Amino acid sequence: MLSSLQPQAPDKILMLMEEFKADSRQGKIDLGVGVYKDPQGVTPVMRAVKAAEKRIWEEQTTKAYTGLAGTPEYRAAMAGLVLGDAPKDRLASVASVGGTGAIRQALELARLANPDLTVYVSDPTWPNHLSIMKFMGLPFVEYRYFDNETRGVDFEAMKDDIAKAGKGDIVLLHGCCHNPTGANLTLDQWREVIAILEKSGAVPLVDLAYQGFGDGIEADAEATRLVAKGLPEVLIAASCSKNFGIYRERTGILIALADGEQARDLAQGSMAYLNRQNFSFPPDHGARIVTTILEDQALKSDWQAEVEEIRTTLLALREQLASELRDLSGSDRFDFIARHRGMFSRLGATPEQVAAMREDAAIYMVGDSRLNIAGLNRETVPVLARAIVEAGL
Repeated sequence: MLSSLQPQAPDKILMLMEEFKADSRQGKIDLGVGVYKDPQGVTPVMRAVKAAEKRIWEEQTTKAYTGLAGTPEYRAAMAGLVLGDAPKDRLASVASVGGTGAIRQALELARLANPDLTVYVSDPTWPNHLSIMKFMGLPFVEYRYFDNETRGVDFEAMKDDIAKAGKGDIVLLHGCCHNPTGANLTLDQWREVIAILEKSGAVPLVDLAYQGFGDGIEADAEATRLVAKGLPEVLIAASCSKNFGIYRERTGILIALADGEQARDLAQGSMAYLNRQNFSFPPDHGARIVTTILEDQALKSDWQAEVEEIRTTLLALREQLASELRDLSGSDRFDFIARHRGMFSRLGATPEQVAAMREDAAIYMVGDSRLNIAGLNRETVPVLARAIVEAGL
């Protein structure tokens, strides 16, 4: 039986990681994998996470299963983090296996509710969005989003495309820190998107994977909160991998906002059912870390401070890179890097230019020229800037 399996196409980012490991050159730079690294190239365990884990180790008395939806405390803490004081009387939620698991469960839930749906997804988007939909056999349409000339959002084209979504279709939106481009909508543009979806009856699925890495923990949630308040039905997939630094704990949540209590209860039951079918009980260790931090004011304050340190480090690297490129190129055409937010920017380089930077300067980035700003430090920014100019961008 197993010999009849067909080879699967390897993940391009994982392939890039292996190529980077195999490169013996000194001074090689990894800008591919989407993981935060400090200036020493380490993905650290956050101070509040260490303190929370110690407390859990000392106080936890059982490793028995939690509920199918995860613990109520975790779900309430995450609802507060994502939605603030938004009304929660129409909210259903389940803990998930990371943000990726929340995306998958959201699409499964949407298909249960409307087997004939189409998913509208930005061009470009996180590649795993498309991979999951293809594997599920879900029809999808890519809406225009990124302008390769300005390296900003092509908002008029985006509006034209998402207006074609019908009632019960899904429009997948990045809540902040768009991956892979780093180009975000303004709040006024979000209001226009909400008006389009309100008119069409399409349901937004907000992927919120980088809350805190753009303009701050509260500011990065503003768009999601606008959507939650402005539309009767909303799906939100949130991840704790980046902003709590607990990548390997696979900690996420799926939130559904329904139009009325009956629909909310149906959504809650259906999401618990989907958890049971896919993995039964969700993992708890990461969720318990997050709950411990968010329920303790001292730990929460320390966590917020460390997230702010990460955010300002990313912004400083963006400003430095834009400045270096301004000096080397004699133009302001790379200033978009300082305007982008989050871990990523898309340079607009050709695959050939990306390959040239890898071969000539040992700089590794994804073929579509997405670069992870967090893979840089003050010493490597000038190296990247020279490589970008020498590649002819």
